[in-house]
Amino acid sequence: MNLLKSFATVALLSTLALSSAFTTILATNTLKVNTEKSQLRWFASKVTGKHDGSVKLSSGSLTSNGKAVTGGQFDIDMTSIDVLDMPADNAYNGKLVGHLKSDDFFYVEKYKKANFVITKVSPEGKDFTITGNLTIKGITNTISFPATIIMTPSQVSAKAKMTLDRTKWDIRYGSGQFFPSIGDKMIHDDFVIDLNLVADK
Repeated sequence: MNLLKSFATVALLSTLALSSAFTTILATNTLKVNTEKSQLRWFASKVTGKHDGSVKLSSGSLTSNGKAVTGGQFDIDMTSIDVLDMPADNAYNGKLVGHLKSDDFFYVEKYKKANFVITKVSPEGKDFTITGNLTIKGITNTISFPATIIMTPSQVSAKAKMTLDRTKWDIRYGSGQFFPSIGDKMIHDDFVIDLNLVADK
């Protein structure tokens, strides 16, 4: 009788373990980044002024456990860089876009995509800290930034603002750090990215 009870207990524990694992698998959701609804804006400044623009996400996904985002990744289409602080038909607009795409900056001809992979999502009160690996021009650096994440059964939306040092990705043009005598032609190393990300089923 004791032997039968032991077998029954083992069977019950095994069933519970399998059920728990199955529930965990079901709770893991992958949502596709909606590239039409998502937006990525950039803001950069120099001694004599500033510029801002946008760049498009080409693909991506987020994973969640049903309660919180646990990971994800997305690709950035560097060929889509544009400038928004002046009319599109302004001659200087085209010149600036071309310069940003050149090897002085993002070398788009060779590096058409940038990529971000989330490695950790940490709760910080009502918000979260996102940590991950950002690859630009084939160079990968780990970055962390605060984010606000809203989840519904069918959609995840995230808003974040991050400040990046472009020189970490070998973008040195006009940097006072590398060209100290450049004077009022200096472009600040830090630039800001505003991210509004939407992912859904």
